[in-house]
Amino acid sequence: MKTLDEFVALFAEQFDDTDPSEITPTTAFHDLDEWSSLIGLSVIAMIDEEFDVVVKGDEMRSAVTVEDLYKVIVSKA
Repeated sequence: MKTLDEFVALFAEQFDDTDPSEITPTTAFHDLDEWSSLIGLSVIAMIDEEFDVVVKGDEMRSAVTVEDLYKVIVSKA
């Protein structure tokens, strides 16, 4: 299982125009200017590929921070 910091780095890679240093475990990712449903799908695909975990849309919507999303992954792994 990857660490929280590794997950944050992978999460940040899904963004083209957002500086990776802006994304931390406490980032409320839905509030990022670049956040969109397309990036959400990219994040879901990355989680499936890197963690072999399927995250549903409602789980993505209910997560507030990047760390919240990581906790969902850990609970399913």
